[in-house]
Amino acid sequence: MPTLILSTNVPVDAVVAADILKDCSKAVAKIIGKPESYVMVSINGSVPMSFAASEEPAAYGELLSIGGIGPGVNGKLSAAVAEILDAKLSVSKSRFYIKFEDVQVQYTTHNHVLQLRSSTVFASFPWQPFEFIYDSR
Repeated sequence: MPTLILSTNVPVDAVVAADILKDCSKAVAKIIGKPESYVMVSINGSVPMSFAASEEPAAYGELLSIGGIGPGVNGKLSAAVAEILDAKLSVSKSRFYIKFEDVQVQYTTHNHVLQLRSSTVFASFPWQPFEFIYDSR
């Protein structure tokens, strides 16, 4: 069930998108330790986006997973995705950050994820957690 959702202000053509999807899917499966057959990746290009008061190439990601993530894994995954975006889209590693969300299994289905009780960690590259939110409802 790991799901990686990427958004960038860089235009993404079909060939580059396919490469990014393939590379990110492999990275997520390998680093999280789950079968690639469970991994979903999407990329949205040409999204109006400003980061650090600049519209230079930037990207934002969200990784949702039922377990398998935490400080050590998050840093490795953030670095791997940042490297892919840098290589494929010239998005500087310093202009990308990703939110990790450990979703509780009882709040997921095969068709969609309900984001009810979960831990959310924001991270930037290089790996530096800068906010932790936990909703204990």
